[in-house]
Amino acid sequence: MPPVIPTKGNLMTLKRSLTLSRLGYDLMDRKRNILIREMMSLIDAAGELQSQIDSSYSEAYEALQKASITLGQNIVVHASQSVPVDDSVNIRFTSVMGVELPKTPDTVPEPKITYGFTSTNSYVDDAYILFNRVKHLTCRLAEVELSVYRLAYAIRKTQKRANALKNIIIPNFVENIKTITDALEEKDREEFVRLKVIKRFSESS
Repeated sequence: MPPVIPTKGNLMTLKRSLTLSRLGYDLMDRKRNILIREMMSLIDAAGELQSQIDSSYSEAYEALQKASITLGQNIVVHASQSVPVDDSVNIRFTSVMGVELPKTPDTVPEPKITYGFTSTNSYVDDAYILFNRVKHLTCRLAEVELSVYRLAYAIRKTQKRANALKNIIIPNFVENIKTITDALEEKDREEFVRLKVIKRFSESS
């Protein structure tokens, strides 16, 4: 920061800037803490979701294996081909301290059976329902992981700005304020001495 001319106007301006910088640092620090709490809660949620996905996959493949054994591979493949492609995932965004986070619907629609019941059995139904659950859990996990990535990026960015305020900008303001204050006080002392000399000279004349 270039040297500032020691005037009362500049001193007042620097004091206002210092106050705003300290307020900015406090806000950045609070924002960072809120984002960290949000990210940690999502990391916990990601672990729980991954556990649910692993469990659902295991159950789904077990049901699929039983369906293939009891019905035959061809019937199971034919039933799977009747299931339409699902492109109904609707993503919206919510804002947490200015960070846009993806959000998928909380409610999961009931799966619609599209294959015939006469040529299939309950194992096919179980596999279909479980794989449908895995699909929605995977969407939720992707939402959480992307949110964690965006929050981590925002935390790093906020931390960088907070550090700049704390370690560079605020100390520079403090140093300049002290320099100007000292210069103005010295100027006042010189003016006081000058007035005393003038007064003494006037009285002796």
